[in-house]
Amino acid sequence: MAFDFYMPDIGEGVVEGEIVGWKVKVGDTVKLDQPLVEVMTDKATVELPSPRAGVITKINFKDGDICPVGKILVVIEEAGGAPATKQAPPPHAHHAPAAAPRANGQAQQPIQVVDASEARARVLATPATRKLARQLGVEIGRVPATGKHGRVTTDDVKKFDGNGSAIVRHQPPVASAKSALGYAEERVPLRGMRKKIAEAMARSVHTAAHFTYVEEIDMTELVAVRDRAKARAAERGVKLNYLPFIVKAIVSGLKKWPMLNASLDEATQEIVLKKYYNIGIAAQGPHGLVVSTVRDADLRSIFDISREIDRLGEAVRNNTATRDDLTGSTFTVSSLGKLGGVLATPIINFPEVAIVGVHKIEEKPAVRGGQIVIRHLMNLSISVDHRLADGWDGAMFLQDVKSLLEDPTTMFMEMV
Repeated sequence: MAFDFYMPDIGEGVVEGEIVGWKVKVGDTVKLDQPLVEVMTDKATVELPSPRAGVITKINFKDGDICPVGKILVVIEEAGGAPATKQAPPPHAHHAPAAAPRANGQAQQPIQVVDASEARARVLATPATRKLARQLGVEIGRVPATGKHGRVTTDDVKKFDGNGSAIVRHQPPVASAKSALGYAEERVPLRGMRKKIAEAMARSVHTAAHFTYVEEIDMTELVAVRDRAKARAAERGVKLNYLPFIVKAIVSGLKKWPMLNASLDEATQEIVLKKYYNIGIAAQGPHGLVVSTVRDADLRSIFDISREIDRLGEAVRNNTATRDDLTGSTFTVSSLGKLGGVLATPIINFPEVAIVGVHKIEEKPAVRGGQIVIRHLMNLSISVDHRLADGWDGAMFLQDVKSLLEDPTTMFMEMV
């Protein structure tokens, strides 16, 4: 009989998902847990597996459509003449009351163990978590659930088995066409990651009042410190570059200029000053620019930040980054490394207040003590939302960052 598969609640705060691409069509026979469709939510693409074995009889949303949580995504005629069933709409769709908060701000939920006889069909879990369980050979229905509304999380699965996994994505289809003048063209649907980037950038530019300030940084002393530390870093399995030092200097600057580590709640017209320092790292991924998050950067060492940046970069390149990896930043750093150029005016990662652009380090002549000498020079640019911070704030913040980078000794004294 027919089984209605509702769009699941696949992440905290997610109310809808964009259909990136179907892996099945009407009339196809599918197995239990067979991938059905890829859905984009925020900055993560997830793969929805089939909750039933049977035949696809109806697909309600096509590629590029937005499907709200709780709407019927697809109908499956179950194999074996089973009685008519319907998937229970996700709790999110019914506006379930919030649970009592934990000390860390997350909702307290009882640990639940789901009976395996019906588990895979009715257990609450994101598609990525289900896929992880399949790849690890874990019966997801036997995993104790600690997430909101009794959802099984990826950490629950990993703790149950202790291993990780990888997720494979696909590129959107392209179509050949001719221009009005007869020239060959190729049309690629604007969907998935690229569409999310476009929407985020347009929203930032049309909402935040951008201004940019630039400062030249003499990195000569830091270059020497990094060169001396590379061997010790390598002993610990760390490939040390300059970005972790920049992150630590930025955190110190944010503590002095808290308005730059804030956001504007437009609904309540309140400025939200963040007392934590989650630094976003903007980097190019296979589907476009992605901001991953180094959480609690103020509490991490230089080596620890370096490890985390490497882990996040690999996750972005392999399309295995989790929602937690890609959300929650309070301030963003954008760097192209050796391709950093001379100057850029990066767009703010809305709803943050500011973003720093890191440019390439080059040996250049500089005047020191009346003498022309060769120094390692780099430009830092900062784009700031003028609604919340003034030019003075942005300039003084960058001056503080400059002083720390130019004298690494003082940077280490600032660390907590």
